[in-house]
Amino acid sequence: MTGAYVAAPRAGAERAAQPARAERAGAERAGAAERAAAAQPPKPCRVVLALGSNLGDRMANLQGAVDALLYAPELSLVAISPVYETEPVGGPAQPDYLNAVLIVATTRPATVILELAQGIEKAFRRSRETRWGPRTLDIDIIMCDKAVSDDPKLTLPHPRAHERAFVLAPWLDADPGAEIPGRGRVADLLTDATGARVQRRADVAIRPPK
Repeated sequence: MTGAYVAAPRAGAERAAQPARAERAGAERAGAAERAAAAQPPKPCRVVLALGSNLGDRMANLQGAVDALLYAPELSLVAISPVYETEPVGGPAQPDYLNAVLIVATTRPATVILELAQGIEKAFRRSRETRWGPRTLDIDIIMCDKAVSDDPKLTLPHPRAHERAFVLAPWLDADPGAEIPGRGRVADLLTDATGARVQRRADVAIRPPK
């Protein structure tokens, strides 16, 4: 009795199978890379926030805003600027402002930071009845790293930051190398800024929360 005959695979069939195996191997490598990337924690971005107050206890309002922001999950302090006394820009007649800039690192989206800021403004009884009117607290998102967005709910960088000395002056103190995408270095922009009076206050300071 003879044994069963098994035909040897032809060379052509072997060559035809090679691309399929290579494709599977490539897919497996890509899947492994995706899983490894997903396992990595998201990279924090630096968010620049401009703070202002010209009603009530202005310093308490600024300090309270910084405390509330830094108590929020996934926000960590990078820098707090000195406080500036500034003349109002636009709007009706109103008292002078105290202004400062807070820089934080966070993995949260800019839209979530916006919602947080608006919630804090509301807690400090911010009124929006008058455009550019006086307010107990104003928190503006100026930049989120180098992100650029035309979203009307949150335009990045802030569309008027480059011309506002009350933003540029404290920002330069907090980050001397700061730049606004498409506009240039904050130091140069501040040199070119004209208009309202901006004066650093050496007698007051915002403290990081304990």
